[in-house]
Amino acid sequence: MHLHNEVMAVMYNGSFNYCNLPPWVIASRHFNDNPQTIRIQGVREANRFLFQKLDSINSQEERAVIFNDFMSVTFQLHHWQEQTNTAKKSIKNSYLRFLRGWMMDSNSVEGAVLKRWVESRMGITPTYHRTRIADIHSENYFDFSVDVMKGSARSNAIQSQLDLLYEYCQYELARKYPESKQIVLYRGTYDASEHDVIEQIDRRSQIVRLNNLLSCTSDEERAWEFGSTIWELQVPLCKVFFYNDLLPGSIMKGEGEYLVIGGEYRVRQVMCTVS
Repeated sequence: MHLHNEVMAVMYNGSFNYCNLPPWVIASRHFNDNPQTIRIQGVREANRFLFQKLDSINSQEERAVIFNDFMSVTFQLHHWQEQTNTAKKSIKNSYLRFLRGWMMDSNSVEGAVLKRWVESRMGITPTYHRTRIADIHSENYFDFSVDVMKGSARSNAIQSQLDLLYEYCQYELARKYPESKQIVLYRGTYDASEHDVIEQIDRRSQIVRLNNLLSCTSDEERAWEFGSTIWELQVPLCKVFFYNDLLPGSIMKGEGEYLVIGGEYRVRQVMCTVS
């Protein structure tokens, strides 16, 4: 227990967050076993008109259109054509651009901005961006912060956009899985040793510390496209930041793609079956 407390202290480096639960709770394996609702402070309250409107619409596709329109008006994304070239570039680079940037390369400046959102809202620091990040005092963390600044400079209130995107994702997941708190997802990796092993449970199961934001899939076969080691995870729905059919149009590369908030996870290695 003493060692685990030291590990947790290194993880968070005194992080604060902007939600209803502390960082060490959200990132713990115990939370994954017993999930609770996560709320970004004030977001639902400030946008209650949107969620009241969504309650009255039965079609998921129609709700997605309403959400996109609301985002466009709230963050003036629809005004970009009327602006100067500089303002156009800033406003046009909305939350959709950052999602697409992550899908192209999670170590891009767009990926850095998404990881910073998790860090600032959930209090979970990144463990990887282009290279391993040991702690917030390292040179690698400084380089990560530089990428965050580069990415944020291209946007209009991107952190607030991502707050609302997360809350909308949680709203839709509650409607999609009214009786569930968790979902089984898979993650492929080519170098399982790059993750911190907190505990070896048995030959195929471990507790590992994953990056603060990561891509997973609900399709076990597709996971093999992304690595030679496949992990099965029980992911709380409240730690799903985005999934591929949340919004109209194809943002993610394939079916069943999820962006998941990280921390400590119990993972089980999936054995390759030869057909």
